[in-house]
Amino acid sequence: MQVAVAQTPAPESSQDRVVADDQIALVLDGASAFEPVDVSTSTYVNHLANEISANLKEGPEVALAESVAAAIEETARELDLKAGNAPSSTVSLLRERDDSVDIFCLGDSAIYYGADDGEPIELIDLRLANLGITQHRAYRERIAAGHGYDARHRELLSELQREQRKCRNRPGGYWIAETDPDAARHGYTRTVPRKDITWAVLATDGAYGPMLHLGLANWALLARQPAPTLERTLAECARWEHEVDPDGRLLPRAKVSDDKALACAVL
Repeated sequence: MQVAVAQTPAPESSQDRVVADDQIALVLDGASAFEPVDVSTSTYVNHLANEISANLKEGPEVALAESVAAAIEETARELDLKAGNAPSSTVSLLRERDDSVDIFCLGDSAIYYGADDGEPIELIDLRLANLGITQHRAYRERIAAGHGYDARHRELLSELQREQRKCRNRPGGYWIAETDPDAARHGYTRTVPRKDITWAVLATDGAYGPMLHLGLANWALLARQPAPTLERTLAECARWEHEVDPDGRLLPRAKVSDDKALACAVL
């Protein structure tokens, strides 16, 4: 498997993390905190990415959900995190095996995949967005109406996070990497026969949102592009956000420009 990766901004200034080698592709999207948490989001995603990667190398036959669960548990222990007062992160993961490909999705970072002669297939976890929290709808409606990223917008985001935390990692709510290893066991998993997958793209919502809006989401084509081409695509999205839609009216979103990350694999 060959994997090309791209991020904007650079990893040291981003809360997204990408890890890739000839057998795995891993993308994390750390959640920006609008209220204080125990450690920084960057610290959390650094530890979590390292733990997941190490677990996959040590246990290449272990189920992906169990590898992620162990990584969440160890990260929480190392950083002395407490549930509800810790950063969180999506986890999108692909592992190539001899006769199949395992994929795993926890949170709204997407995985698009397919075969050369087939239609793209999407795996994405939208349980959080589908909760119907009032503040989620309210901030998007205000942005679409042209109010921009004002003080009330920031208040709504803080209120939204408080409501989301009440639903985090519990039945009837949503599941995300934070401190509870059992959250990983509620992720979406698939095992795809090798004949049914020749390419895959893992993307954070900060990447696929504007790419879909701008008509740049030809996933099968993107999967085969080199890193510099992927970087230009992400830069084009960021430029559009800052220069064409800085108030979010055309594409309502929580911030002017979210971190963006891609891992594009050819199998």
